[in-house]
Amino acid sequence: MSLFGRAFADGDRLEVAGTPVTLRVNRRARRVSLRLDRTRREIVATAPSPRRLSEAVAFARERSAWITQRIAELPDAAPVHPGLILQVFSEPVVLRTGIGRARWTAAAGGEPASISAMGEDEGYARAVVLMLKRRALAVLAERTKVYAAMLGVEPPAVAVADAKGRWGSCRPGVRGGPAAIRYSWRLALAPFEVADYVAAHECAHLLELNHGPRFWAHVKALVGDPAPHRAWLRAEGARLHAFGR
Repeated sequence: MSLFGRAFADGDRLEVAGTPVTLRVNRRARRVSLRLDRTRREIVATAPSPRRLSEAVAFARERSAWITQRIAELPDAAPVHPGLILQVFSEPVVLRTGIGRARWTAAAGGEPASISAMGEDEGYARAVVLMLKRRALAVLAERTKVYAAMLGVEPPAVAVADAKGRWGSCRPGVRGGPAAIRYSWRLALAPFEVADYVAAHECAHLLELNHGPRFWAHVKALVGDPAPHRAWLRAEGARLHAFGR
């Protein structure tokens, strides 16, 4: 079989039952399989070798009913609109219509914090997301600085992005430059304790670039048992990625 006139290859994408399907080769796999990527809202069809990718495609097409059911179980997209109340690092934040640049207003006088932005539909959503990114960067940079100090390491450079595959990533320093940690800005929509755990997790990688016993010992020393936070992200991560889509 072929896709667009050529043989199937690792990373090819097609559509089954109206759902994107990405083909992957995993030489450690023993059989062809399908799994739902909840973050990307797509199906991953895996084969043990490139020559069996056509078998993975056929299997995906045979399981179209299963694919439809799995996608239907995902949380609905969550459009951004004035009046919506978000939980930003566990703090209620009301979205309002504003004039001029988007603005974050702290809670005061019994009124909750708010984000005011102008525009409609996608323009309004972009302005709100920009404010959420700024809030995410401020909070996560501060927590990173705290945990780096607790671990006795130099604070890394911190940035936020819209990564779909991970909540954070740590890059060691090179050629005398600082290490760098990048977070998903969508952690701003998670409970503070969960986002804080991710900061501790990535800072622990400043000492251990692995997930071995010493790494987890550092994490536990910083935030205690990580299991509840990891479970929350597995259960609710797709909902965070549905926001604004």
